[in-house]
Amino acid sequence: MSPAKTTVTEHVKSPERELASKPRSPSPQPTPGSRAPSQAPPSPTMATAGARLTSPKLELTSRATPAPERTAAPSTPAPAPASSTPAPAPTNSAAESLDAEISTENVIDLDTFNQILDLDEDDTHDFSLGMTEAYFTQASTTFVDMDNAFKNKDLAKLSSLGHFLKGSSAALGVSAVQATCEHIQHYGALRDEENGVDLTEEAALAKIGPLLKRVKREYEVAEKWLKDWYKQNASPVEA
Repeated sequence: MSPAKTTVTEHVKSPERELASKPRSPSPQPTPGSRAPSQAPPSPTMATAGARLTSPKLELTSRATPAPERTAAPSTPAPAPASSTPAPAPTNSAAESLDAEISTENVIDLDTFNQILDLDEDDTHDFSLGMTEAYFTQASTTFVDMDNAFKNKDLAKLSSLGHFLKGSSAALGVSAVQATCEHIQHYGALRDEENGVDLTEEAALAKIGPLLKRVKREYEVAEKWLKDWYKQNASPVEA
């Protein structure tokens, strides 16, 4: 073997012998930019990529499901406030209840009214019609006086007016007005005849107030009935 080959062989083999004779030193830690990271197993990279692909789906799913309160708000409209749908006024309900109690049969005593008609000399009913028209005038004036007396808390005046209109109504057969005015007469005298007890002024006024509304409504029904009767039954007066 020539000297040149011997030298080449020594150079080739010498590292192996050197490595075999010397203990292996620990592998140096990979440095940034070195090729060591590229030789790592692909499982961490694939796991990381899988995690990145999976996490957006979970995030989108959570965002696609609205919160319960947001879903309930549009689907279940809030109830309208009480003020937007006003309830019927108590006075209207009381008026309807009062009208249900008042009827022509209860307002007019036909037996008494027919006795008045017997006083007429002919079909013009001139005599009874004159009495009826006078009653209308008296009742209208008396109601005004009653309102003023009630406003002034003049119970004695209320008692006197109740007594007066009670008598006029009884003469013509307007029985409902007659009965209510009788109550006003007694309450104005600080007396509750139905229960047999005396009343204070406050208690008497509290009882008379609703009766004033009632007696006016009873009179309206009676007035309409009487006017309709004379319109249908009374013959025109000859000139």
